[in-house]
Amino acid sequence: METALTVPRMAELAAPPSWRTVDFISDVHLHAGDEATFAAWQAYLQSTPADAVFILGDLFEVWVGDDAVGADFRAQPQASFENRCASVLAQAASRLALFFMHGNRDFLVGPAFMDACRATLLDDPTVLVFAGQRWLLSHGDALCLDDTGYMRVRQQVRGKDWQQAFLARPLAERQAMAREMRRQSQAHQQDMDHGGVDDAAARQWLQAADARTLIHGHTHKPAGHDLGEGLSRVVLSDWDAQDSAPRADVLRLSASGLQRIALLSP
Repeated sequence: METALTVPRMAELAAPPSWRTVDFISDVHLHAGDEATFAAWQAYLQSTPADAVFILGDLFEVWVGDDAVGADFRAQPQASFENRCASVLAQAASRLALFFMHGNRDFLVGPAFMDACRATLLDDPTVLVFAGQRWLLSHGDALCLDDTGYMRVRQQVRGKDWQQAFLARPLAERQAMAREMRRQSQAHQQDMDHGGVDDAAARQWLQAADARTLIHGHTHKPAGHDLGEGLSRVVLSDWDAQDSAPRADVLRLSASGLQRIALLSP
């Protein structure tokens, strides 16, 4: 299990000089039962002026393996929900740079899906060098150290043996398991299984990355947090267009700084 003393290897991505604006989103939790959120996400990717979009985990409510997407998804983009998502991502990647980081719901997204969508899979965490600064990007779940139950599960399911055994099951069986996991998640939604980020660990990561700002998702509590000594973390919004207070926020970064943009009206 990761502890506050564990500092992961810091991958690094240098933005090309042509980039003027980059967007960050996370926790969209796309699934076939929520057409409103899918439509908001599709419209956003079709219209964003950003040069690059960074999806920092949990784009999908659940991902059971890249074979959920048909090999001919471009010819039959409506054949399945996964095909529709792949088609939207591939279209976006034709006009902007698209990056994806694993979340706690879609850590089984693999290279086959990334190649099909022409997206780049990022390590968690990754340092983005942009606009003369270093920005540390993460999904955020690895920093929720007080949620010991989740951390035990995370260690198990991120292991090679567990993933190989799960992916070896027939697709239909994995999809049935995913439906049951979603039912259980909804039944226990009040628990919010999103532990808070450990600020001491976040500071440690930032110092190791030589960065001043951590951008992450996972907790569904969008806000800025002062960590002291000039360090901070900024939490991304989750998306839910069906909620009584619909949410679909984008964090946009340019040379003038960070701007939070609400795509849906309350």
